[in-house]
Amino acid sequence: MTRSPMPPPERRPSQLPPRPPSDGLGWSVVPLITLGVGSPVSFLYAAVRRRSAGLAVAAAVYAGALVAAYEALLAPGDEPHTLGLLLLLGTWIVSAMHAIGARPRLYPPADPSDQRNRRVVEAARYRRTLREEARRIALEDRGLAHELRIGRPDLDPRAYDDGGLIDVNHAPPQALALLPGVTPELVDRIVRCRAEHGGFISAEELAIQADLPPRIVPDIAEYGLFLT
Repeated sequence: MTRSPMPPPERRPSQLPPRPPSDGLGWSVVPLITLGVGSPVSFLYAAVRRRSAGLAVAAAVYAGALVAAYEALLAPGDEPHTLGLLLLLGTWIVSAMHAIGARPRLYPPADPSDQRNRRVVEAARYRRTLREEARRIALEDRGLAHELRIGRPDLDPRAYDDGGLIDVNHAPPQALALLPGVTPELVDRIVRCRAEHGGFISAEELAIQADLPPRIVPDIAEYGLFLT
């Protein structure tokens, strides 16, 4: 009976790419949709976020205008009521225009290259978590590691993504050549030493036995797996 392939590992919340940065659209429409009432809070938030004294002053001015408007509306007489309505209308219009105009400066559009680099960095970090998880499985359950074909990119099919690990003690030369910095000459040296010593327990032992350049040892430690 053939076993069904193992499903790929589920991403943990900490491994998920971060949300894209806000474009500030929600912030910029708060004064508009709240008829100016939300402008002090909106600009105070922007002032704290951007550490801007100018935005803090704007928040205080809009708050003062709203307080003055409501005091005028509560005062007796038609003239105070008219003044209060004008203050509310003016605060609404000015704060809405101010927020819309300030949005490009406070929330500049992200550079496409920055977004691309961010995705590449997050992908590399995610691959690292895959290697850490696969290495943990290999240390705790060798049988499962062999079943999942961890460290064996030469074997097909492989449903489990181990993040690019290479089983130095069992992988063939073409797989060993995938290790960072390992040249064909070094592959031959590793294969000969592996046959003589029966395998290695760490990248450091491999480096000593095969006389590898010290500069590539950290990369081999990152991508190499030493299953017995």
